[in-house]
Amino acid sequence: MKLPENVKKIVDALIENGYEAYAVGGCVRDSLLNRTPKDWDITTSALPGQVKEIFPHTVDTGIKHGTVTVMLNHVGYEVTTYRIDGKYEDMRHPSEVSFTKSLSEDLLRRDFTINAMAYNEKDGLVDLFGGQEDLKNGIIRCVGDPGARFDEDALRILRAFRFSAQLGFTVEKDTKNAAAARVQNLRKVSAERIRDELCKLILSKNPDRLFDAMDAGVTAVVLPEFDTLVRGGRDAKGLRGVLSGNASSGMRAVKAVSLAGNKDLTDLKDLTAKEELILKWAALLSEYADTDVFKEDIEKFTEERGGEKPEDQYRAVSLTGQSEAAEEKKRTEVRNVMNRFKFDNETRDMVVRLVGLHNKKPVFVNDVSMRQLLRRNGEETVKLLFELQSAQCLAESFVSVGGINVGSVKTLEKIKKAKETVKTVTERGDCYSIRQLAVNGRDLIEAGIDEGSKVGETLEFLLDKVIADQSLNDKEKLINIACLNY
Repeated sequence: MKLPENVKKIVDALIENGYEAYAVGGCVRDSLLNRTPKDWDITTSALPGQVKEIFPHTVDTGIKHGTVTVMLNHVGYEVTTYRIDGKYEDMRHPSEVSFTKSLSEDLLRRDFTINAMAYNEKDGLVDLFGGQEDLKNGIIRCVGDPGARFDEDALRILRAFRFSAQLGFTVEKDTKNAAAARVQNLRKVSAERIRDELCKLILSKNPDRLFDAMDAGVTAVVLPEFDTLVRGGRDAKGLRGVLSGNASSGMRAVKAVSLAGNKDLTDLKDLTAKEELILKWAALLSEYADTDVFKEDIEKFTEERGGEKPEDQYRAVSLTGQSEAAEEKKRTEVRNVMNRFKFDNETRDMVVRLVGLHNKKPVFVNDVSMRQLLRRNGEETVKLLFELQSAQCLAESFVSVGGINVGSVKTLEKIKKAKETVKTVTERGDCYSIRQLAVNGRDLIEAGIDEGSKVGETLEFLLDKVIADQSLNDKEKLINIACLNY
């Protein structure tokens, strides 16, 4: 390992002043995995006041728990005194901490072996619990007694599966069993903490670790929608919608999550981290919402669409002909999930919007239809919608029984053409919104259109005309059309 210059300076300064000091935790783990650590944490035998005496620029970020942030070149590095945690009364935070001079006691309180290693250039790697071996073997294992670690902090139960997803590791048997025995303790963890761990899991390269979390009973507590999705909803007249034929909605959803916004696959090179997260949640919850509609309304859809086999009946709800009531039910359910996790309004609303639209695949692709799509949904939504639909079509092909799904391939071709058409329409500067019209409300009032609702109605009417024929987007032409019709 090689410590960054600033980290080495801090560690060396502490050692030169007679204290022990090491880089510790995730930065050591990531360095051993040849990954670039996001943060470098330092642990030391020095007390917070002693750390502050050594370094001129510090911030008391967690002085009660022994943490001082040392500022070097306008970058902060957390330096924490060796400590022993007191009793975890809320299964999340120790009621008190006491400082210790023992590095081993500090490492013993940490969650997993791979996160309980320390390093400095003087002593090399300090690995008391086999973390390096677990890294080599791809194992997530608790430090010491897994039951005790999970009793201390219930969130560690979900973190085990999150690390498994991020690193592609397997949760060790005793650790998994201890987690399964304590999943109900997760109900005591805040929604925001659960959300953050789930987001990291589905943003990882292995979102299929959700299945492992489900096997341990974790998702039943923190994300019951996933269990509903995998089961295909409750039995409806003895029929099940999933794992029958090729209707594996859980597998399809997780595959879509891995593909949606995947930076190695998407042609949206400017996709932001927030947009990627939106796509992942939309991929997961749109499949869940469809399953739930199937669960509640199977009679209605099978009557309208036909089909005797469970997989045919399941597919019926994926058609675009769902009732408005069913569509609104989907949006409401997804909105409730997003609210439960306390997502910001922008993220929540876009996920809900995409879930409501995801089944509406392109049918007739031309300039007019794409201008109409942009009018109704906006460029940002359309961009993400096509990305979501592409991922879902690819996922459908991955889980199809008997090879390539021809229908999905054809739909992918339509989506590709739709993307190209939208790009042409937007780059050309076509008019698809009222603000792009060559006239505004004041122009219409001056032309004699009554103030009030008539102005808005007239603008919408004119936009209809212009979407069909861009040559009409001329002030004089539009005023003449307005006067002739209103």
